[in-house]
Amino acid sequence: MSENENKNNDEQQSSSSDFETGSITVEKNGHFIHCLTIIGQIEGHYILPSQNKTTKYEHVIPQLVAIEESREIEGLLIILNTVGGDVEAGLAIAELLSTMKTPTASLVLGGGHSIGVPLAVSCRKSFIVPSATMTVHPVRLNGLVLGVPQTLSYFEKMQDRIVKFVENNSKISSDAFRELMMKTGELIMDVGTVLDGEGAVQCGLIDQLGGLCDALDFLNSSIESGGTKCSGQ
Repeated sequence: MSENENKNNDEQQSSSSDFETGSITVEKNGHFIHCLTIIGQIEGHYILPSQNKTTKYEHVIPQLVAIEESREIEGLLIILNTVGGDVEAGLAIAELLSTMKTPTASLVLGGGHSIGVPLAVSCRKSFIVPSATMTVHPVRLNGLVLGVPQTLSYFEKMQDRIVKFVENNSKISSDAFRELMMKTGELIMDVGTVLDGEGAVQCGLIDQLGGLCDALDFLNSSIESGGTKCSGQ
């Protein structure tokens, strides 16, 4: 097999691997923008059943580090369609996104529920399509729960971390966000609120109604106005 054939096979395998992991880098207007999808359920410390669509945090975190260190990638687009999942894993990804120097934008399609809310607001600018929904509710825990004061204290501290993060990375106040979390009469078997795209923007949770072209336009304008990512690159 010739050298060119080997190279083409390597490129095809790499491209196939990228699509399988929901990650791809494209060039637009001379800028390289990386697209990373967060879908299904956020998988944390425990492996979920094989039939579940999952986003594994141990796959996403190294990708974010690589994107931040890359000299070629100038922007990052996060596309969200998630039901939520592991709180600590989702919050860890959100914290990384919020501290990146690379211009970032998030786009909520379908749903950005539960821990998907901090992920959606973690980027420099967040977009949501009108038909998407976001569910805001208190922290839940599956499995065996000890009915002791320490458990309630842990829940409160975890919830405070989420509320503070959302307040710091969006236009909604902590009081307004807690009100959405604790609202009764909207969810059948839980407290909380379901927001459509317009409602998420009106309450200040998401920055703007928009789609793919709006998110890409924002990233391109951010890249052009900001120059290089880091002074050393």
